[in-house]
Amino acid sequence: MAEAEPNRGASARDLQAHNLFNRAVSFFAVVCFVSFRIRGERMKLKEVKTEDAVGQVLCHDITQIINGSVKDVRFRKGHIISKDDVPILLSLGKDHVFLWKNSDKYLHENDAVEILCELCRGKYMRPTLPKEGRIDLIAEAEGLFIVDIKRLRAMNSLGEIVVATRISGFPVKKGDKLCGMRVVPLLIEKRKMERARRVAGDDPLMRLRPIRPKKYGLVTTGNEVFHGRIEDTFTPVVKEKMEEYGCSLFAQKILDDDALKITAAIREMLDAGAEMVICTGGMSVDPDDRTPLAIKNSGVRVVAYGAPVLPGSMFMIGYTDDGRPVCGLPGCVMYVKRTIFDLALPFMLADEPITAERLAGLGHGGLCINCPECLYPNCSFGKGT
Repeated sequence: MAEAEPNRGASARDLQAHNLFNRAVSFFAVVCFVSFRIRGERMKLKEVKTEDAVGQVLCHDITQIINGSVKDVRFRKGHIISKDDVPILLSLGKDHVFLWKNSDKYLHENDAVEILCELCRGKYMRPTLPKEGRIDLIAEAEGLFIVDIKRLRAMNSLGEIVVATRISGFPVKKGDKLCGMRVVPLLIEKRKMERARRVAGDDPLMRLRPIRPKKYGLVTTGNEVFHGRIEDTFTPVVKEKMEEYGCSLFAQKILDDDALKITAAIREMLDAGAEMVICTGGMSVDPDDRTPLAIKNSGVRVVAYGAPVLPGSMFMIGYTDDGRPVCGLPGCVMYVKRTIFDLALPFMLADEPITAERLAGLGHGGLCINCPECLYPNCSFGKGT
């Protein structure tokens, strides 16, 4: 609706009155729109006095709230109202109940949210029963939770349907809640759900990749360690992190900074059956740090050398032709509690390829702020993608 133009010579009081008028017109337009939507929804429902509804079938869930103790569905959709139900309904403030007039154009909230669940749910996920237009998905296995964020945003942009997930790219345990989804109105147009199907496409919006313990090879490099000048404090850290996921050390070699020897060790471990290889030491840009070159020469497809994560920017990741990861860990992994290794390891164990695009996305949220007490993963570190 176009606003009225004020006179050029209008006084301040006239301008104020003009602005108030325009606000009133805008408010009236909004009220009319909302009232139209509400009347439209009520037209699809038949309103009946509660005392006269005995024997009728409820078309929606009715919730009971008792402060501090109860908030749950008291009567579910499909419940046949009995005489004994009437005083309970009245105590819940339901002087009237609504019966749905069947329509080919609309779906009930619980029927619609089951369609939404079908579009979101991947393998190893268990849905809860529909309740007040809502379904939650629960993990049925330990794994890496992955959300297609682009499609999720498109889905939530449709309006009247809501999908809220936990952060993508982090491990979950069996029984963890993965997401909640809801249809907002009691009745939703079928064509809205058809649009949701088109947005979702053929694949579920969410995936749960089971995390599988792997046999890993460990190549420890550095002249200072090889010649016994300092103690190897890197290996215990790697072993501890790998043991958290049930992984076992397949083979280890301690070598000096000789690129040819490091490459040969990587190849030897892969040929012997190691499911992944981790290299420590020699990952910076100093002339005598030769591990990145050795990894590249081992025949793997290098995805990236460097990641926008602090600590952990000198991380390197590559894959063999059959998908086994080979990575180089920067020195910070040895002495900082949480680094790029903690973000990347679940992907390697779940056989979910780490792409250059995913690494680039870590820049938003890739800064560890070194809290006095580390609360990871219940913090912002790595949550930007």
